[in-house]
Amino acid sequence: MRRRVSLVLLALAVFCAALAPLLRWYAYPRLAKIPPNQYQEVVLEAKDATLLDYTAGMEPKKVDKVTIVQTLKGDVEASEEIEASAGKDVVVWDTLTHIMGPDGKMVSQIPERYIFDAHTQEPVHATGEAVDGDPVRREGIEFKWPFFTEPRDYLYFDAQTRTSSPIHYVGPRTFHGLDVYYYEQTVPWTKVSLPKKMPIEGIDPATFEQSTGTSLWYKTKAMFWVDPVTGAPVNAEQVIEQEMRGGIAAGAPDGRLTVFAGHVKMRDDYAKYTRELVASNRVKVLALHTYAPLGLAAGGLALFGLALWLEARGRRADEELTA
Repeated sequence: MRRRVSLVLLALAVFCAALAPLLRWYAYPRLAKIPPNQYQEVVLEAKDATLLDYTAGMEPKKVDKVTIVQTLKGDVEASEEIEASAGKDVVVWDTLTHIMGPDGKMVSQIPERYIFDAHTQEPVHATGEAVDGDPVRREGIEFKWPFFTEPRDYLYFDAQTRTSSPIHYVGPRTFHGLDVYYYEQTVPWTKVSLPKKMPIEGIDPATFEQSTGTSLWYKTKAMFWVDPVTGAPVNAEQVIEQEMRGGIAAGAPDGRLTVFAGHVKMRDDYAKYTRELVASNRVKVLALHTYAPLGLAAGGLALFGLALWLEARGRRADEELTA
């Protein structure tokens, strides 16, 4: 009976030993991916900000807060179409950044379509890749870092300038009890396009600069606290400045008219929800990548040891019977 049990345990040990590397190096690379149907909404605020009042003589004013609502929706049908030609798992995110003043009225809206590899988060170049309706060709990451983020610099795409530049790894941090990597990117003053949707009717962004001699400039310092397992930011902040130069801004000091200046942060309730979501997904990724393979390997060794022990006891018992 002992020998029969030891054979069963030995078979289970072999099964566990074979399944552990299979799960880690075959199943994990295929199963760890961003779902194509993801939907998410985040509310950010810039308190004590400066905002251009378009209705009162184009004067910058201090306001209690500016609210930014960012929605993200996965387009499953578009993902499947691109996958057919790309030959890999692809995610298509349609995002909308809706900016509101303290009165709740729209300041601007910027839609964006981001197409990327579901496993690596590298951009996938396909028809429809755009920011505010303008075709773009992204290089580097945006919104999300790769699974098992490395402590190094990455190339990060800035939607305002439509360009990519390094986002620098600053070091490890502890953020609300989570071990994260902290990154910073500084984009210097850069001339950018006017949003196609603005609070004043009749402005054509395509001809505004040519007809008025006014250009829009932007700079930012972006800060991200990233969970290194999932690659998802648990917190994001930006210090943003926008100003008009020349033309209608000629009468302002130095010929510059502040359009927006503020420190943008996640609203507390959305920040808490984001941390909880990332912590939950972290456990799932670690279970597939680390916990289950190690558990199976350890279980296989334990079963193998138990099988040998039972076999040795069985042989001793047989020797005693024949003695």
